[in-house]
Amino acid sequence: MDSENSWVTSAGGPLILIPESVCYQWAAAPCTYPDNEGDYGRTCEVDGYVGLIDVGGAQALVLGDMPARTTFLPRHNVLVREIAGGEDDAGLSDLVANLIPRVEWETGPTWTVSEPVVLFDSAYQSTEIATEEHLRIDLPTGAYVIEAGYIEPSSEYLILVRLLRDHLPLSTDRAGQPSASDVRGDLQC
Repeated sequence: MDSENSWVTSAGGPLILIPESVCYQWAAAPCTYPDNEGDYGRTCEVDGYVGLIDVGGAQALVLGDMPARTTFLPRHNVLVREIAGGEDDAGLSDLVANLIPRVEWETGPTWTVSEPVVLFDSAYQSTEIATEEHLRIDLPTGAYVIEAGYIEPSSEYLILVRLLRDHLPLSTDRAGQPSASDVRGDLQC
């Protein structure tokens, strides 16, 4: 597949976005316990499209509902979750631009971002994140209202998760455009 975007897939559980400085504290599911124990179990308790959980004194955004391959489109500040559909993502950014006004958005939590975040499968322990599929997303510092919605354009089934800058004062530490990278080994978890 020729892909313009980097995608993160799931082995069956939720994907999560964790602030980079605390990702080393992510323990996934304990080896000797069922999935409903530990950090992974907390992600599975999120009901709906999105939710927040605490990780190492910070908040992490859980992408709930169902496992789906996911990418981030910085141009739109949108996570695209493909439930079913084509694997060719040529023109995905234009498709999402056309879909945004048609989505029936559900307003979720407000998430404060103060550093880059890492998107990965919540089943992985922190020692595995750097070598597995992940996406490092660098958002401008501030508060984001999280909205999500399901839409079926033509033969695709998508959940879009939009990160909207809240009207709260923003820090001047990091500003500018969001970006994403997927180079494996780029994390120090």
